Amino acid sequence: MRTNYHTHTRRCLHAFGNEEDYIRSALAAGVSILGFSDHAPFPDQDYGYRMPYNELKEYFAAVDLLTNTYSSDIVIRKGLEIEYVPQYRSYYEELLWEHKLDYLLLGEHFFLNDAGCLINITQVQDSKVCLSYAKAIADAMKTGYFQIVAHPDIFAMNYFAWDKNCDAATDIILDAAATTGTILEFNANGFRRGLHDYPDGNRYMYPHMNFWNRASDSGIRVIVGSDCHEPCQVWDEWMVRSLQILDGIGITPIQVLD
Repeated sequence: MRTNYHTHTRRCLHAFGNEEDYIRSALAAGVSILGFSDHAPFPDQDYGYRMPYNELKEYFAAVDLLTNTYSSDIVIRKGLEIEYVPQYRSYYEELLWEHKLDYLLLGEHFFLNDAGCLINITQVQDSKVCLSYAKAIADAMKTGYFQIVAHPDIFAMNYFAWDKNCDAATDIILDAAATTGTILEFNANGFRRGLHDYPDGNRYMYPHMNFWNRASDSGIRVIVGSDCHEPCQVWDEWMVRSLQILDGIGITPIQVLD
């Protein structure tokens, strides 16, 4: 069974194609369930790389309409990818309960550090800060708002060698996932971003196998997400490769959200 719950559209301003383009690509690839999870705006501030807030209701309406149009061909799920910032708790509840989202995908591109300041994951230059990232992820999971954590190992994209701080951050995330029952995503888009030279070798930015080898012993639930930004990526060679990699380390990913 082919499913994907991590799908972006042109609305986020760094992807291509509209909602129907992705549905047609999913149908051509034999995908049974397609979840839309475009980058969510915040009501009072533009954090960049996401749809404008005034497009949010239009996005919901488009997904709802296409869900009905293609109901006999494919299951469509309505979601959003969003960061967790505690001051927006009422907003997450509004999205889930008033707008009746099927799920929120936690994509922690920025987070609160130990000083209480929002920093972007790309600004992390010291592996010690990964512990703050992991704590922010754990706090988000404990709220119950998020069914899936997107690319939980994205901290590995930064230019430092994997070390004991990375191990500790991984354990914080895995422990919270196990305690809360939150699903962690093995993100295929990291492979599409290509190999890069790091202090500890040539590798992909993410997924980082040090993270996933530890996950294989944790009993947590894992899902493969395309994180597609073009219709042709809904189900491509990297989705297939991701499943093969997980099988090789003894992880059987789930296919369908509860």
